[in-house]
Amino acid sequence: MDFEFTDDQNSLRDAVARWAEKGFTFERRHALAKAGGKSRDVYGELAELGLTGLTVAEDHGGMGFGAIEAMVVMEELGRGLVNAPYAAGALVAPSILATAPAELQSQWLPKIASGEALVVLAHQERAARYRLDQVSTRASEAGGAWSIDGAKSLAPAGDEADAFIVPAHTPHGIRLFLVEAGAAQVRGYPTQDGARAAEVVLKGAAAQPITADGQLVLERAVDVGIAASCAEAVGLMDALVKLTVEYMNTRKQFGVAIASFQALRHRMADVKMQLELARSMSYFASMKLGEPAAQRRRALSQAKVQLGQSMRFVGQQCVQLHGGIGMTDEYVGSHYFKRLTMLEMAYGDTMHHLGEVSARMQDTAGVFA
Repeated sequence: MDFEFTDDQNSLRDAVARWAEKGFTFERRHALAKAGGKSRDVYGELAELGLTGLTVAEDHGGMGFGAIEAMVVMEELGRGLVNAPYAAGALVAPSILATAPAELQSQWLPKIASGEALVVLAHQERAARYRLDQVSTRASEAGGAWSIDGAKSLAPAGDEADAFIVPAHTPHGIRLFLVEAGAAQVRGYPTQDGARAAEVVLKGAAAQPITADGQLVLERAVDVGIAASCAEAVGLMDALVKLTVEYMNTRKQFGVAIASFQALRHRMADVKMQLELARSMSYFASMKLGEPAAQRRRALSQAKVQLGQSMRFVGQQCVQLHGGIGMTDEYVGSHYFKRLTMLEMAYGDTMHHLGEVSARMQDTAGVFA
């Protein structure tokens, strides 16, 4: 199998890397985090690069690229520690809206592609424990108009979004709806990684139906989010490992660089092994997004398990190899660690996906074709 990237993909990677290096320094990120984490301006800069239209169809003003290009972009945004709801607004939401009626697509996809609108998926509920079929939010129809009652938690950048995609129960099962921000009660707050999330309360909120195949489309969208999280984590770990190696080559103990200590070199070898395992599973996740649902869901859960294990190991080891400075807020290493911690829980934590993998091993005893 050919794992070489095309010239276009390499050019895309270089463009994102150049912007991150020049336009999103650690000082800027730290200032945004201290100010509460709002990043709509950063999202707008990504839109100016054309990135918000990456996966939007060309008919709606986008570039029509696929999963591999999205993976390339997410790796570089991770490496640059970019604080913006890019995956939520430019990858997950368009994958859902692509299944909407033509009128709704024409209303929102061009605005997403241009960066004019930020639409995010608000699907998490208290006590659901990452299960997508546990939805207590209800939708009702009267006179051809839909309204929604319920609450959603941890909507990414929810208090900066223009609209939400909301799963809700109907008499015919779970459906997906678009709710404009003005129809919801939104309470935003900063998260530990310097970003923002929000609680979204819906009380008779006017809603536009997206698709009746709510469960299937939601699962596909969450898998897109998992693949994006995996790719971002690879970029984060890549940068954190490089930072740690540089620190070990300059930090001296007993008159020599600590990189010369054999025990620490062995630990770094284990760290790099986990990084490469994570990289291979990130590639696997992105390539499996086009598979039928059963194979895709299994593959994405497998990837999330490996990435969760790698993120925890690489983050903890690199912080320990730094010593006390590795946990200080003024040092960039701690911010990589915080973001990795958040990604480990995004779209289902490691234990949840280990259960998902286990549930799909019943007929094969763990041996997958």
